[in-house]
Amino acid sequence: MPASLPSDISVTVSRALAEDIGTGDLTAALVPEHSQAKGRVISRQDAVICGSAWFDEVFRQVDDRIHIHWEVKDGDIAHKDKVLCRLEGPARGLLTGERSALNFLQTLSGTATVARRYVEAVRGTRATILDTRKTLPGLRTAQKYAVRCGGASNYRMGLYDGILIKENHIMAAGSIAAAVRAARDQQAQVPVEVEVETFEQLGEALDAGADILLLDNFDIPGMREAVRINAGRAKLEASGGIDMTQIKAVAETGVDYISIGSLTKHVQAVDLSLRFEFGEH
Repeated sequence: MPASLPSDISVTVSRALAEDIGTGDLTAALVPEHSQAKGRVISRQDAVICGSAWFDEVFRQVDDRIHIHWEVKDGDIAHKDKVLCRLEGPARGLLTGERSALNFLQTLSGTATVARRYVEAVRGTRATILDTRKTLPGLRTAQKYAVRCGGASNYRMGLYDGILIKENHIMAAGSIAAAVRAARDQQAQVPVEVEVETFEQLGEALDAGADILLLDNFDIPGMREAVRINAGRAKLEASGGIDMTQIKAVAETGVDYISIGSLTKHVQAVDLSLRFEFGEH
């Protein structure tokens, strides 16, 4: 379970509600004003659950008279047909918040579920699964929280908290050595990572004192050779179209990290349903 939630949940939820509700929920207005309802969210598949705080915040902003009782917590595995939570309160508010709340819960659970699959696939090796900056716009902190719920780890949050020197940076600086020197001159107190595409570049980056080397699209034998050449001098990260069919073989080469853009880029939402019971109270 991640140590802390992102600080921007309220703002993220507010944006989601604004785009969905706009000037008002015309359909929910058809329901009698004082009608009450109960509901339960059910998982229609096995999944790692994530997003309860966003779900709660949706209904808090829509109508704070709605009460939610969770039967699971973020990071738990819920099996098919498991009741995740129960809700009760004003029917209009429950109907208005339903779609936005489920959107957060099913999307973030999808990210957490995929992350868990990758983590399990490399269990027993030294490799750590990392996410990337390939996130859904506006949902970066949420998706990176979901990655942690799945047991994987976060790479840098953005351009402000890490240095990754890629091909265009190297070309602009003149060389790998010059780019690394410029990075050190910033004194940013963050690791300096260099993307390498050849063994020659790998040697240049090691000589320049890079902390991490990103092995871009190396094949399996190439990764093994990079591990041998590196000899523990820097951390090695494998990247480039790695999926479940290759992940174990990549991990067994001895690299330290494997970054998977599809954790947050190729999102398949978990199948959830919210069932209601209505009545006057």
